[in-house]
Amino acid sequence: MITEATKARFAKEVAKYPPEQKQSAVMACLSIVQQELGHVSPESEKAIAEYLGMAPMAVHEVTTFYNMYNQQPVGKYKLNVCTNLPCQLRDGQKALKHLEGKLGIAMGETTPDGLFTLQQCECLGACADSPVMLVNDRTMCSFMSNDKLDQLIDGLRAAGGASKSSAEQP
Repeated sequence: MITEATKARFAKEVAKYPPEQKQSAVMACLSIVQQELGHVSPESEKAIAEYLGMAPMAVHEVTTFYNMYNQQPVGKYKLNVCTNLPCQLRDGQKALKHLEGKLGIAMGETTPDGLFTLQQCECLGACADSPVMLVNDRTMCSFMSNDKLDQLIDGLRAAGGASKSSAEQP
């Protein structure tokens, strides 16, 4: 499952820490797997655990704690809309509902064409800019009115034919 090239990338990350603290590279190793596979499977968690000398459950705890790790395949564009209370007070939930309608899917689902996965998330640290969302765990979008949401989706859909993986930025 984990190739020698992937293990070489793991080794570069592990080398950044003292030998007795190689488990500190767990997040970097999870990110590498996600970049290569598009998500972190239970099998890849076990391979990382074995490589780092950790209990598989310890790796799984990291995977499930952070919403940046995809535990199943996602669309080319993963859209995380903040629905924490401050954002809800400034239309975060309405933005999520608008996207559900625009994309024809419910929160947590992926469009049939595989382009979009819609998720809610906790605080993105930009409460004053709400509604806010994060695209592919990298690009923050602020003040997302319905018009801006429509423009974003239409632009991403138009760019959807390009060969970007779910781990890349839009």
